[in-house]
Amino acid sequence: MNKACGVSILFIAIAGAMEGMLKINNSNIVSGKAMLVVLCLAIGTVIGEIMGIERGFENFGTWLKRKTGNSGDVQFINAFVNASLTVSIGAMAIVGSIQDGLMNDYSTLAIKSVLDFVIIMVMTSSMGKGCAFSALPVFVFEGSMTLLARLLAPVMTATALAYLSLVGSILIFCIGVNLIWGQKFNVANMLPAVLLAVVAAYLPWGL
Repeated sequence: MNKACGVSILFIAIAGAMEGMLKINNSNIVSGKAMLVVLCLAIGTVIGEIMGIERGFENFGTWLKRKTGNSGDVQFINAFVNASLTVSIGAMAIVGSIQDGLMNDYSTLAIKSVLDFVIIMVMTSSMGKGCAFSALPVFVFEGSMTLLARLLAPVMTATALAYLSLVGSILIFCIGVNLIWGQKFNVANMLPAVLLAVVAAYLPWGL
């Protein structure tokens, strides 16, 4: 179940990444955005490592594990971190939150919640109860985006969302790798790459 879940996440991530990197030009498939991916991931990971984001997630997971009476669950922290990142990274959460905050339209968030429920249900069956507590960071993240919608709306242009989705899909791919082959990437420490992708959308020379 754990590996099957990892494979599913890999293909979801690949589809999202290829949508952002490939396009059809005169009946030929051409790739692009390689420089965007390299720079965002490299610089973002350095920033994340310095900030210790992964350690912060793990510390919060440890606190949750103790407070919820799951001290005997050795997979709790790993399940919580992986599940939280899987359902939090991506453009759908931001677009849905902005729509909710500006137009009281929660339809995108409703669709996302159904998708998240299916993903977390599968992950919980393979990794344990820690996955279920991913609802907490998702609630905080999407709630914050909704409250800040008026400030974020002008920033999140179509290009910014496309870049965010591309880099976010690659981070989700890394989560799939971790589920199949064990901890290979500290994905939480790579999260600043998503913010850098949004910033890159405003560079005059493009990437």
